[in-house]
Amino acid sequence: MDDLTGFQRDLLYVIAGADQPSGQDVKDEVEQYYNSEINHGRLYPNLDTLVNKALVEKGQLDRRTNYYAISDRGLEQIKARREWEQQYID
Repeated sequence: MDDLTGFQRDLLYVIAGADQPSGQDVKDEVEQYYNSEINHGRLYPNLDTLVNKALVEKGQLDRRTNYYAISDRGLEQIKARREWEQQYID
């Protein structure tokens, strides 16, 4: 996970916390957190990066809508990140 941007990490956390969100669902959640609009040109290439790194799986809900789901590898990466963070918080 050390090779991800902060934005990509945020996307990964949002996907992990939802049940197969669509790209629009992820966008809405991240926009709420960032309190600003996220354009498609930023969102979807970063989602594709997570898919290409096998941290997220991408599927199709219908002909126009994809969903994203955290992979086992993605979940392991999140757990490892949280353990690393925890050593600095306690």
